Amino acid sequence: MFYYVLKYVLLGPLLRLVFRPRIEGLEHVPQSGPAIVAGNHLSFSDHFLMPAVLKRRITFLAKKEYFTGGGLKGRLTAAFFRSAGQIPVDRTGKEAGRAAIREGLGVLRKNELLGIYPEGTRSHDGRLYKGKVGVAVMALKAQVPVIPCAMIGTFEAQPPGKVIPNIHPVVIRFGKPLDFSRYAGMENEKAILRAVTDEIMYAILSLSEQEYVDQYAAVAKAEEAAARADKERRFPRIPLS
Repeated sequence: MFYYVLKYVLLGPLLRLVFRPRIEGLEHVPQSGPAIVAGNHLSFSDHFLMPAVLKRRITFLAKKEYFTGGGLKGRLTAAFFRSAGQIPVDRTGKEAGRAAIREGLGVLRKNELLGIYPEGTRSHDGRLYKGKVGVAVMALKAQVPVIPCAMIGTFEAQPPGKVIPNIHPVVIRFGKPLDFSRYAGMENEKAILRAVTDEIMYAILSLSEQEYVDQYAAVAKAEEAAARADKERRFPRIPLS
């Protein structure tokens, strides 16, 4: 019940007032039955904006760190995600992917909407990165449609590291459902999973018009962090006084 209090009384009206999101293609989201909404991930605000504009409840697989943060901000974030019924997922270790798939399939078996960001993490530079195949596994195992979604403007509204969002126009664009029934029973075929995932990412790309990078976002982030650390090691800053 608290989910609907947040959506219609507390958080939803505030988000609409601040961001004034323009919604396109909402008719593509089914009014009933299980489905996956797969979107790009540009900002922490994405977690709040998409549920605020959908008519149906949507459950996201959220990283475990959102539920375990310290301080006032961490406790408030954890309280929100728990109250909204979001599912914590451990993204480390060999079992992480399988655990996320099990949780996601559980949501779909209840005929609900499942929200997922195939990139696996927020884009650190506003570009769209290669999708992980977990979304394909769930779509084929559950035999459900995938609705691509593009968040546009949320990177500028709340880029990484910014706590208080900027006032910036936001567009939330939903595409036509993708049907993968032709691949039924092939969820263990790696080539099929890659093809399905790439088709989903291409649909998101077409909606968002982002620049695409054929590399996992987490890998790109790690490489850039390593490059910065190496540069600081080789060219240390000299104090001015």
